[in-house]
Amino acid sequence: MALRSVKVAVIGAGVSGLIAARELQREGHNVVIFEKNKRVGGTWIYDSKSDSDPLSIDPTRETVHSSVYLSLRTNLPRHVMGFLDYPFAKRESGDPRTFPGHEEVLHFLENFAGEFGIHGLTRFETEVMKVERKGNEWVVESRLTRGNDSVSEEVFEAVVVCSGHYVEPKHGFVPGIEKFRGFQMHSHNYRVPHDFKDQVVILIGLGASSFDISRDIARVAKEVHVATKPIPNLNMKLENVRNICFHTLIKSVYEDGLVAFEDGFSIHADAIVHCTGYKYHIPFLETNGMVTIEDNRVGPLYKHVFPPSLAPWLSFIGLNHKGDYKHWLVEQIGLPPLENWKDDMLMECLKNVLIEGNEMYRDEWDDNHWDAIIQNDQLLKN
Repeated sequence: MALRSVKVAVIGAGVSGLIAARELQREGHNVVIFEKNKRVGGTWIYDSKSDSDPLSIDPTRETVHSSVYLSLRTNLPRHVMGFLDYPFAKRESGDPRTFPGHEEVLHFLENFAGEFGIHGLTRFETEVMKVERKGNEWVVESRLTRGNDSVSEEVFEAVVVCSGHYVEPKHGFVPGIEKFRGFQMHSHNYRVPHDFKDQVVILIGLGASSFDISRDIARVAKEVHVATKPIPNLNMKLENVRNICFHTLIKSVYEDGLVAFEDGFSIHADAIVHCTGYKYHIPFLETNGMVTIEDNRVGPLYKHVFPPSLAPWLSFIGLNHKGDYKHWLVEQIGLPPLENWKDDMLMECLKNVLIEGNEMYRDEWDDNHWDAIIQNDQLLKN
C-alpha cells in the first residue's frame, strides 16, 4: 500500500489511462478518470464520423477523437500488445488473427477495464477543460459533453495526463498546396476508400497509416502515388505494387491539379491525403510555463514522465514510443528483463514494412515459428 493515499485525476481512459489507473488504485490511491467518450478504449474506438474539416486545420471545426479507419488491423502481433500480467490472448468468439482488427483490441481493453473495476472509477462523457496548479493542489475544470455546458471544479493532489498523441493532426510544407482545387484530407479523418473510386490519389508520407491507407484506397482508385522522404534501405521494388507508385517529395502543386515530384514525375491528381502524423496537443494544461508543449515534444520531463519542478504531482504516460526506453523502465521498477523474442518480433515487423514493403506480412506470419522461439526462450530463462 502507498505511504499516503492521495486523490489523483487521470485524464483519458485509453491504454495509458487504464493501466495508470489500475496501478494507482493498487497502491491505494483515490483515482478518478475523466473520459470524453462514453466508453473506454481511447483511439481504438472506431467512429464513422470525422472532423468537420477533413484537413483538420480550421480551429473552430467539430473534432472527433479517433483516427481509426474501418479496415485497420494491428501492425504488431498481439503477443507484444498485452500487459505483462494480462496478455492479449485469443478468445473463442473473437478475431483469432495474430494481427487482429481494431474491434478486437477494443474488446481486450474493455475486458481489462471490467476485470479491474476501471469503469467504476471513470466519469464518462466528461471533457476536461482546464487543469491548473493552485498552491499545492490541482484544480480540474470539466463539463459533461451532453446537454450541459456548465463547468464544474474539483481539487486533486495529483494529475496523470493520458490523453494520447494521435488526435491533433500535423501538416508538412508542400509548395503550392494552397492552389490545389481537388479534395484534401488528413489521414486522421480517413475511414473508408469509397470516395476515391476511379480517382488519382496522392498520399504524403510513408508511416504506418500511409502503408495501410494507400493499399486500402488502391482497391478502388485508378492510381495511388505515395510521396515520401528518402528512406535508407527502402526496397524500391515497391514502385510496382498493384497500382501504387512511390516517389520522392512533392516539388510543387499547380492550380490545374498537376502535382510534380522531385524525382521528375508529374501527374494530375484528384485528391491528396496527408499522412503526416500528429503533434502533441494538451490544451487544457496550464503550468505557467513550467511545462511546454510543442509539435513533437513535451518538456522538460524526466524520462518522458515527470516534469522536475512538479514531480511527482504531475506526470505524463504514453508519450514515448521508441528505443531502449522500455528496458530501462523495467529495470527501474525491479521486474525481470523483457524477453528477447519481443524485440525480435518488433524488428521483424519493421523489416516487413520499411525494408521489404511486404503488405501481406500480417497474413503470412508464421505462428509456429514464433511459438517455437518463445518456448525456447522460456526454457532458457528457467
